[in-house]
Amino acid sequence: MLEFSGLTKAFGNHKAVNNITLTIPQGQMVGVIGRSGAGKSTLLRMINRLAAPTEGQIRFDGRDVSALKGRDLLAWRSECAMVFQQFNLVGRMSVINNVLMGRIFHHGFATAMLQAFSAEERALAIRALDRLGMAHTALQRAETLSGGQMQRVAIARALVQRPKVMLADEPIASLDPLNAKVVMDALRRINQEDGITVLANLHTLDTARTYCDRIVGLMSGAVVFDGTPDQLTDRQAREIYGAEADDAFSEGVTSTALTPRTQVAETLDSAA
Repeated sequence: MLEFSGLTKAFGNHKAVNNITLTIPQGQMVGVIGRSGAGKSTLLRMINRLAAPTEGQIRFDGRDVSALKGRDLLAWRSECAMVFQQFNLVGRMSVINNVLMGRIFHHGFATAMLQAFSAEERALAIRALDRLGMAHTALQRAETLSGGQMQRVAIARALVQRPKVMLADEPIASLDPLNAKVVMDALRRINQEDGITVLANLHTLDTARTYCDRIVGLMSGAVVFDGTPDQLTDRQAREIYGAEADDAFSEGVTSTALTPRTQVAETLDSAA
């Protein structure tokens, strides 16, 4: 269980995240929505401890994440994987070696740079790529891939960390609709099949409603909505998004997360 108590992040007099208190059960898929500058990315960065809270506490299964330091903090970042909007792959490195960077906590930086990974770890990376329909690209340089393919490799890298929580910061913001659908389907399948808690910052409301069990709406760093997709009215959503409402209400993506595997594979192949 992931818990936030009075979580606040201030930059000078500005509170980017303002006194957030939430409890997220293990295995839930949560969409975080709000206009630009609402505090969505800052919230995720605090959970992963890429940013430290100014006030409040983050706890996971009773452990005070906000107090972790040194190797304990690195261990938490391994358990709490992060998927970024801009993929953060090394372009000249092969796809499989990019994925294996997810094992860096278990080796240390120098060993990882020497690519001294075990056969078991390489098999783990191939299995992760296969789940994302990307095993056939394992030996390609990452820079040869499309944006949608790069994001799927980034998710595979997160998977080999064997995380308990996966954070996705605007994972489809730079993708075309087909690749956005493939990426969201992948995150939903991982959530359902592995029981991994997923928190995703999402700009398009229909996407949050289609894929998430729960939606958290932020305004000025504070929670103004917390409930199921069915409970969020269009009026509430327009208040949350403000001037960005028209963009947020644009057509989202439709899930194939519960369709037969053969249909999912066809979708992955068409986006490759």
